Amino acid sequence: MRIAVLGATGKTGRLLVEQARERGHEVVALVRAPDRFAPPAGAEAGAGAGRVEVRRADVSAPGTFPALDDVDVVVSAVGISKGDGPGALAAGARRLAEARVRTVWLGALGTGPSKGAGGLIYSAVMRIFVGAELAEKAEADRIALDAGATVFHAPDLTDGPLGPERRTVPLADYPRPLLPPRTSRSTVAALMLDEAERPHPSAGVVIPLG
Repeated sequence: MRIAVLGATGKTGRLLVEQARERGHEVVALVRAPDRFAPPAGAEAGAGAGRVEVRRADVSAPGTFPALDDVDVVVSAVGISKGDGPGALAAGARRLAEARVRTVWLGALGTGPSKGAGGLIYSAVMRIFVGAELAEKAEADRIALDAGATVFHAPDLTDGPLGPERRTVPLADYPRPLLPPRTSRSTVAALMLDEAERPHPSAGVVIPLG
C-alpha cells in the first residue's frame, strides 16, 4: 500500500512512518517543515516499497496543500503544536476531507463523542490540562467523521512498548474505567496501521486498547 502520514515529525507520527515502512508499505511523510523531518534509519528517499517520500504539507495553507490522489490512505497523527494558532487541528481535518481520501484520524479520548468515556478522574485531568483545546479537538473529529474517516480516540499516551494484545473496540462497547486509562504510542500506531490495511474501514469512533 501507499500510506501517507500527516504529522510525521511528531512522536506518534514518527512511529507510524517507521512501522509502515517495516511492514513494506510505501510511505509519504506529510510535514510542514521538510527540513525538520529525519527519515528512519536506513530509509531511502523516493517512491517504492520501504521508501519514504517527503512532501511539504501546511494545513493552514489550503492553496499549497499537496494532492493525495496517489495514496491509498492517510493516517493522521497531526496535533496542536506550540505556536499554532486556533483552528490548526480543524484545518488539518478539513484538508483531508477536501482531498476525499480514506483517512484514519487520531483524536483524544474524552473529547467530542467520547466525552466522559475515560471516567471521572480522566475527565477532570482532561479539563485541567487540555481544556482550552477540547472544543477544537471535537470540531476536528466532527469534520473527519463527516468525511467518513475512522477516528481513534486514544487515552493518555506513553512511550512504552507495543502492547502484546492490541485491539480496538467501538466507542459504544468501551467500558468506562475507574482509573485513568493509558496506552503506548507504539500500540496506537500499530492499531492505526492495522485499520489502514483493512479492506473496509471501520465506522465512527474506535478506542485503542492493549
